[in-house]
Amino acid sequence: MTTNEMPPVATPRVAAGALFFDAEGRVLLVRPSYKDHWDIPGGYVEPGESPRAACIREIQEEIGLAMNVGSLLVVDWAPADEEGDKLLFIFDAGILNEKQQRHITFQDGEIAEVRFLALDETEPYVPPRLARRIRTAVDARHQQRGSYAEHGIELA
Repeated sequence: MTTNEMPPVATPRVAAGALFFDAEGRVLLVRPSYKDHWDIPGGYVEPGESPRAACIREIQEEIGLAMNVGSLLVVDWAPADEEGDKLLFIFDAGILNEKQQRHITFQDGEIAEVRFLALDETEPYVPPRLARRIRTAVDARHQQRGSYAEHGIELA
């Protein structure tokens, strides 16, 4: 390598999602029309967009709610064989009251259904690595701190 050449660097895909709760502490999951599993609201970060801004945009696009998100709960390094390196951010979107829940609409046709589920009920709905990431995010929220994870598992 010459002095003008840069060493190879990672170019991960970056995505951001929101963790919403209801008054009973259940987690909001969405059923995308184009996937065979459930997910949390969110999506890929666009060029020049921050993960937080992407999360807010995706909430608006997917479930029709214009709202900010709170603290970062998890950054997860979770490469996938078919997609390469990925960095995934989960933000605390807080508790949706009944009025906000009634205003959920499916803006862009990506989401077919939403459902609140107790944490221990989410695993059959989502891929195992997302189930681990959600559990790590919920734990971080309870401990009021951010968390770093790999493949959904928090690292100390």
